[in-house]
Amino acid sequence: MRKLGTAILLALAPSAAVMALAPSAAVADTMPQMDFANPLTFDQVGWMVVILVVLYLLLSRWGLPEIGKVLENRAAVIAKDLAAARAAKIEADKAVAALNATIAQARAVAQAEVAKAVTDAKAKAAAEAATLAASLEGKLAAAEAQIATARAAALAAIKPVAAEAASTILLKLTGTQPAQDQLASRLDAALAARKVA
Repeated sequence: MRKLGTAILLALAPSAAVMALAPSAAVADTMPQMDFANPLTFDQVGWMVVILVVLYLLLSRWGLPEIGKVLENRAAVIAKDLAAARAAKIEADKAVAALNATIAQARAVAQAEVAKAVTDAKAKAAAEAATLAASLEGKLAAAEAQIATARAAALAAIKPVAAEAASTILLKLTGTQPAQDQLASRLDAALAARKVA
């Protein structure tokens, strides 16, 4: 800050020296307020130098150091805030990485559980299908056995009726009663053919 005040004073000193050395007649022709032959102009320049020196002293001893302190404090606060922000960003990045890892792990566990549940469901469905198929096969075999028994019983019940009907038809057509053993053998052959069919 003192360098700034010194620089201002050094910048003003040559201009004051140039004004003092300039011929008053040349300056007076162009700028009457710079006529140093006039005692008021010299007093004004003297007071300007006094005011600048006082201003320089005030600024260099009190104003500029205060401004420097404010700027230093501000720089320290900004540096502290930047450091805190960097630390917070590092922590946030770590938290995001941990969150992503947890999500990936949870997704993998969920996919494994879903795959296991699907496999278990398929195995259970296959076992139930096999049990149901075996049960249906047993019921089908029992139903076929019942059908065969009922068919055999129906054929056995048809034999006397068929023998009587055939005997009655032959009697009406031919007028003679057929031989019972020949009729029985022919009925057995016809019923056997029906069983095969």
